[in-house]
Amino acid sequence: MHEIAIDSFGHLVLVREGIAEPAFPVRAFPVTSPEKCIALMSQEGKLLAWIEEISALPANQQEVLRKALRSREFMPEILRLESVSGFVSPCNWKVSTDRGETTFTLGSEDDIRRINSATLIVSDRHGVNYLLRPEKLDRHSRKLLARFL
Repeated sequence: MHEIAIDSFGHLVLVREGIAEPAFPVRAFPVTSPEKCIALMSQEGKLLAWIEEISALPANQQEVLRKALRSREFMPEILRLESVSGFVSPCNWKVSTDRGETTFTLGSEDDIRRINSATLIVSDRHGVNYLLRPEKLDRHSRKLLARFL
């Protein structure tokens, strides 16, 4: 039986047969199935363990794994489009995200990628990716977004 834990340095480890090995969690499908198909990788990039579903782990290990994933990933979700500086790229977007308000520059319409029918990824000029779910947006935000799709 494997156990996921945090070592004395605050790093994620996979404990097998009493030996703790540093591990790095990687989601196979971070946007469409964030709670499923998690790989635990070694420092050398070798697969140490495969987790089909986070909810199958004991509750304490679920929280340890989710915390480790959050610390490795940064993809704010756009909750509202406050304003855009124009409808021709490049243009500045002022948005509210789940991590606060920000302004970024959209370089071109190609920086808006459809992942599936309900999910978009918006990339700013600096390479920061934002998750965008149009059906969750208010009417004002959907109207602004429609000009770019």
